[in-house]
Amino acid sequence: MKSKVVSGDAQQRTIIVVLDTGEEAFATLTLFANATGISGASLTAIGAFENAVIGWFDIATKSYRKIRVDEQCEVLSALGDVAIGDDGKASLHVHVVLGLSDGTTRGGHLLEGKVRPTLEVVLEEASADLRRRKRPELGIALIDLSDEAGR
Repeated sequence: MKSKVVSGDAQQRTIIVVLDTGEEAFATLTLFANATGISGASLTAIGAFENAVIGWFDIATKSYRKIRVDEQCEVLSALGDVAIGDDGKASLHVHVVLGLSDGTTRGGHLLEGKVRPTLEVVLEEASADLRRRKRPELGIALIDLSDEAGR
């Protein structure tokens, strides 16, 4: 993985992150956000995966239904955000659309993606911290903009 700040200052940066073949995208980006102190950002990415696991959130069971994509696929679009979770660490929420060799697509929450050959990510840091809190009634953590969110 390589990264470069391409604009901004210490509080609001645009950072390009390029992942290499073999890196697991979700884990690598989470580690990067923690290591660089990103506490609020939007994320976009394009590239490709050797294989991936995406999820469809089943509100009835409050869990993700895993969808395995066991083939080379294009990351046609990845959109998401970074916020601070209940554990005080970076929490990513990323949706992807993956293009398959026959022109069909698969989409959902990015749970895992093994990069091949690259994933090019743009992080637009927010000027304020974002906080993601667990919502027990839903079974997921969502960004909390209330005054009690610790901002």
